[in-house]
Amino acid sequence: MNSRKGEKKVGKYTIGVDYGTQSGRALLVEVGTGKEIASSVKAYTHGVMDEYLPDGVSKLGEGWALQHPADYLEVLQFTIPAVLKEANIDASDVIGVGVDFTACTILPINAQGTPLCMTEEFKNNPHSYVKLWKHHAAQDEANRLNEIATDRGEDFLQRYGGKISSEWLVPKVWQIAQEAPEIYHAADQILEAVDWVVSQLTGSIKRNSCTAGYKAIWNKENGYPSKDFFKALHPLLENVVEEKLSNNVYSIGTKAGEITEKAAKLTGLKPGTAVAVANIDAHVSVPAVGITEPGKLLMIMGTSTCHVLLGEEEKIVPGMCGVVEDGVIPGFMGYEAGQSCVGDHFEWFTENCVPESYHEEAKQLGVDIHQLLSEKASKLQVGESGLLALDWWNGNRSTLVDVDLSGVLLGATLLTKPEEIYRALIEATAYGTRMIVETFRQNGVPINEVYACGGIVLKNPLMMQIYADVLNMDIRISDSTQTPALGSAMFGAVAAGSERGGYDDITSAALEMARVKDEFYKPLEKQVKTYNELYNEYAELYDYFGRHNHVMKRLKKIKMSHSKLEMETVC
Repeated sequence: MNSRKGEKKVGKYTIGVDYGTQSGRALLVEVGTGKEIASSVKAYTHGVMDEYLPDGVSKLGEGWALQHPADYLEVLQFTIPAVLKEANIDASDVIGVGVDFTACTILPINAQGTPLCMTEEFKNNPHSYVKLWKHHAAQDEANRLNEIATDRGEDFLQRYGGKISSEWLVPKVWQIAQEAPEIYHAADQILEAVDWVVSQLTGSIKRNSCTAGYKAIWNKENGYPSKDFFKALHPLLENVVEEKLSNNVYSIGTKAGEITEKAAKLTGLKPGTAVAVANIDAHVSVPAVGITEPGKLLMIMGTSTCHVLLGEEEKIVPGMCGVVEDGVIPGFMGYEAGQSCVGDHFEWFTENCVPESYHEEAKQLGVDIHQLLSEKASKLQVGESGLLALDWWNGNRSTLVDVDLSGVLLGATLLTKPEEIYRALIEATAYGTRMIVETFRQNGVPINEVYACGGIVLKNPLMMQIYADVLNMDIRISDSTQTPALGSAMFGAVAAGSERGGYDDITSAALEMARVKDEFYKPLEKQVKTYNELYNEYAELYDYFGRHNHVMKRLKKIKMSHSKLEMETVC
């Protein structure tokens, strides 16, 4: 586009709908400037179901994490009309919609597109529900998949850092086939929740290349693994691609369809409004901070952290979550890595390990507990607490790819204070990110700049300074409070195209709509030196507990045996 910023597109808007772990939100954005006009958030009515189904009786096992698809429709029904009302604009001025999701999050549907959990026949079967990204109950299947793929010499493993995670599609589908064949047979399709939501807007299912590439072992050149491989996993899976998935995969940056009459009634948008092919929340954030070239890493920091960067050629990086051609920005290799526990990490600590006196102090000061702990922790010198932690409270996504790993806190004494532990947990997540960065560099993928986005980034300057010091790099910050939603809105403008006042490609959209703050975090030389020493200690623990001493797995096995015994006793 040759027009000046905002000149050509005055009065045109686009909407990004971002589905997170606990809630969904809509963001109304001005095309041409990236200005955020209005936003609305809807918490999921059913939340994350990790103990019981909605009936309150059917108990879930260890590692389960389910959601209810009705909550996703409520997000559309509540948030989109809310932003239109808040901004006081006519729906006819909205030219496009983009949708992103936490992934891999899958659900089985019948031939009518109805999720099986919303049918009377299967509403009490846990396998009929949405399996959220952090559903780890398919770890046994993931372990076996990796063994079988290794024994068969499957090439695809290299593109995923040597292991397929239990968080991804195939282990979850295999778990359904293994434990609930009646659900597997009843499912007309098993698809990503984000593709299902887009189908509710457009009336047709179009699977996106981002989730297919990163989460479903699909490759632009070769497609899915062979039938023989799937058959080696389980007899029911031999024809899983043709029967439950699809060889038709649509590229991000293209148009999925248009708002139907039914969707218009649900959302308040006009029929015919363009809808973009769906995307993953982390990946859609990249152009929203203006990254459209290699060497720039984006950390999307929230409940978990996802690390995304672009490369010009395919490199094999141990423990990465994937490398996908055109997976983030068309024309580049998109690399992904991640940490399973960041925001969850701190939330767990404040809810379970902080004394009431601290909560009372925070209340008196009019701040939340995280602000209080961060303020107290900021007064500590680097290394003053004598603590070191491993950030595996929810397993390790990269570079070990092992959900059976668990957290470690080392160096605690009877004098250890909550703020010292809190800072050690923050530092642990920073060390985990440095491990990822160094692994990419060691394997030929350059990282020259670092960007960050997400709620934590804007709320916790201590954390961002620690990351800058640990990485010894400047960190630039997104100027959006809802970067994934902004990215989705930009893709919505691309789906509309220039003929409707949008853009013909995401690079053009990023030039005009991306937003990064002028201020950034710079590493402090004195702290960098001490953090280098602490990181070396972290790296030793990382290797010891991650690769040599499997005590965490043995402890989990003992725990699981007691959990199984308890369930048998109850039954």
